[in-house]
Amino acid sequence: MKVKYLLTMILALTIFAVSAENLKTANDLIGTWKYTVSNVPPEYETGFMTFEQKDDKTSGYLGQQERMEMKELTVDQGKVTFKLDFQGGILTVTMTQDGDKLTGTIVSQDGEFPITATKEPAK
Repeated sequence: MKVKYLLTMILALTIFAVSAENLKTANDLIGTWKYTVSNVPPEYETGFMTFEQKDDKTSGYLGQQERMEMKELTVDQGKVTFKLDFQGGILTVTMTQDGDKLTGTIVSQDGEFPITATKEPAK
């Protein structure tokens, strides 16, 4: 009986720890990030992306004046994915979060491009 109780407690603690880590990662994402994309025209090389939390849902957009909404945004265990409507096509962005850094790729009809981002200090 003690073994079953001990195993149940270990399982419960593991589930709690994994849930807390997922919540921490999603909350750590909230804010403004400065990004850099390689191998693209200069006007698309750098910019800002912002992630917000509203009604227990994470949303985001690129740009500060002209905002492009992130579609199908998912955040799961440090992996961030979303799509953008861009000049008549779809960009698929996949990034991995490591603290205050995001790294990944943007896939478009023109190819695959590396992207990195660094979280801006909170104001």
